[in-house]
Amino acid sequence: MTCDPRVLRRPLLVGLIPAVWTVVLGLWGLSRQNSVWRDEAATWQVARRSTGDIVRMLEHVDVVHSLYYLCMHGLFAGFGPSTTVLRLPSVLAVAAAAACVALIGHRLAGAYVGLGAGLALGLLPAVQFYLQEGRPYALVAAGSAVSTLLLVNALRGRARKRTWAAYACAVLVCGWLNWLALLILPAHLITLLWSRAPRGVRVRWAVAAGAATAGVLPLALFSLDQSGQVSWVPPLTWHMMIGPAILLAIGGLGGLLGRRTGTGTAERTGTAERAGAAGRTDRTGRADRTDRANRAGRPGSAGTVEPPGPVTGSPSVAAVGLPLLAVPQLGLIGLSLVKPLFVDRYILFSLLGLALLIGALIGRAVDEVARRSRPAARCVLPVLVAVALVALLPQSLAKRSPASRVDDVLAAAERTRQLKHDGDGVLFIPAARRDTWLVTPDAFTGTRDIALAETPEESGTLKGVEASPARVRAAMLAQRRILLVTDATGVARPTRGRRDRTKAEVLATHFTLVSDERIRGRRVAVYERLAPAGRG
Repeated sequence: MTCDPRVLRRPLLVGLIPAVWTVVLGLWGLSRQNSVWRDEAATWQVARRSTGDIVRMLEHVDVVHSLYYLCMHGLFAGFGPSTTVLRLPSVLAVAAAAACVALIGHRLAGAYVGLGAGLALGLLPAVQFYLQEGRPYALVAAGSAVSTLLLVNALRGRARKRTWAAYACAVLVCGWLNWLALLILPAHLITLLWSRAPRGVRVRWAVAAGAATAGVLPLALFSLDQSGQVSWVPPLTWHMMIGPAILLAIGGLGGLLGRRTGTGTAERTGTAERAGAAGRTDRTGRADRTDRANRAGRPGSAGTVEPPGPVTGSPSVAAVGLPLLAVPQLGLIGLSLVKPLFVDRYILFSLLGLALLIGALIGRAVDEVARRSRPAARCVLPVLVAVALVALLPQSLAKRSPASRVDDVLAAAERTRQLKHDGDGVLFIPAARRDTWLVTPDAFTGTRDIALAETPEESGTLKGVEASPARVRAAMLAQRRILLVTDATGVARPTRGRRDRTKAEVLATHFTLVSDERIRGRRVAVYERLAPAGRG
């Protein structure tokens, strides 16, 4: 298998091939053996609410994901709730991001760099994880890729007013999906400065970036009142810096080679165009046609397929990829020094930069092989992709199994369906484990949530409002049989709330455990009431 030069001459195919490749990776094991974990359960149960209930909830919790929840509500309403509907938007989003990354690499340094970057994106382990995740992070990556492609077009002298309007809209949508996506703006600013963009381009970028920021600012400010949602994020430690350090080291290496690849490609493009125009002019006067074919991507002197001719101020791969990788990583680290926020999924879009820099490494490898054999150079990319696919296969399989997530809501619900009796009381410790019922209410038919005072819809919350400890105690003592859904050992955190301590104390004192099963990160236990003292 080799890269057909006829394919590499067509930018549309350079973008389409990584998109199709990513969709295939995304559809592979999409249901994860029909499992849904707690973060996806939040999306699932909110998407099933009415629009009014969602808006009411956003006043109290998760406003940072407001746009995503409303979009998923529309999809669930139109196609029904399922793991496919839950995750397919992320698959398509990463596919779009892969296409954009490929086009960026193609325009900056040639088709091999573009194809390599686009194909590499879907293989990155972190991207494979969120490629099949019913959360907004893949959509943020897609919007970031679109905005970066628009910026590159502007730097190559192809900007119109609508280009900058589209750029502002892309950043605005990213910000409304997760306002930490605004970290892409300082990355783009560094790209502008590194590329010595003309003053007019810088001014227009500043206007577009300012408009997008102004549109996201109200959401960011409002979400500060809900900062308790991220109270679980641990403070920054040195061992948490290992991952970013490795990524930046790989990115730095790719940046060095990417800078050389971008520069060399531009020089060869000009040489190839002049040689093509002079050497292929025939008696029928087809010089212009030949020159256009060269610019569309005929092989240059080193055997690579070249992008269109260079434009003054056009950036290198390093100037685009390195800031895109480094700035969000370093920016989130900086924010985490003020308030713990460092979670890699919040800046998943930074891996677009890593993919571009990997593409530069691939382009360099193609150049080196092409100096010895042009036919062999066409095999470099397919061989590297095949080797990477095989090497990452254990991780790819692991990320498509239920064990890749901390728990499985659907498995716990199914076991509850099998163990329940009509009239059973149900308890959730902590209250957040009520998502088991909210995602699959039919599994709890015939039972009663004995601690619940207000449903999530009534209270405008994710997990509802529970009764006072005294009322919970009384409700428990009135039950002959109780089903408990909680976290499995190793996943559970110490019980902190007074209400949860009351639940545990009453179960230990007045009930006996008759069944206790661990199912994919959760526990489903059955308790029966002890006979009062003095009775047979």
